[in-house]
Formats: sequence, structure tokens, C-alpha cells
Amino acid sequence: MKILVVDDEPDVQALFEQRFRKEIRNGEFQFSFAFSGEEAIGYLESHASEVVMILSDINMPGMSGIELLKSIRKDHPMAPPIIMMITAYGDTDNYDQAMKFGADDFLTKPVNFTELKQKLQERYEG
Repeated sequence: MKILVVDDEPDVQALFEQRFRKEIRNGEFQFSFAFSGEEAIGYLESHASEVVMILSDINMPGMSGIELLKSIRKDHPMAPPIIMMITAYGDTDNYDQAMKFGADDFLTKPVNFTELKQKLQERYEG
């Protein structure tokens, strides 16, 4: 499964690659990274058919994760059907907005990688 992770924090890439080392090595998951909403849109324009899932931070400078979600659902109908939003804020406003604009799931930071792996495995196998 090809997963695009969108987060403005540069250490996220190393963290995901470390936490999913075994799954990456086994070919279960392949990760790509975008460090802004704008970069994610550019990536999708040339790789939309490859990406199966998007994990996006909500709070980013420039295009927020909510704006990215709206854009993907509106302008990229062929984009991945599975979009999980990630935020440091577990407040209901962000949750409601994410769900209103078509998010499939919602995670809070710090990411519980055991829970995330479980969710990804369910999607991968299902």
C-alpha cells in the first residue's frame, strides 16, 4: 500500500521510516512524504493513481490539512478514497471539520503508532 504522509515537521519522515521499518522492508507499505499541503497537491498531480492512503497533519503553515482535504475531495476525485487527518489538537472543532469535508479517520499527536499500524493493517487486508 502506497501512503502519502503530509506534515510540515521534517522529523516525521525519519519517525515513520523507523516505526514502519519491518513493514517497508516486507513491501507491505511504501511511504512518500510531502512537507506542505501545496507539495502534496503537486505530488498527487503526478502520482494520484499510485497513492492508496493519505495521512495529513491539520495544522501546517500555508495550506492547512483541512484546506488540503477540501481540495483533494473537490479537485482530485481520482485521489485516494482513504484520508486520515492528524492533529496535535484533539478538539471537536477540528474533528467535526475534518469529517465534514470527507476525512475517513482522525488521529491525534503524538501519534500512537501501535494504533496507526492496526488501522493500516485493517485497510491493507480489507
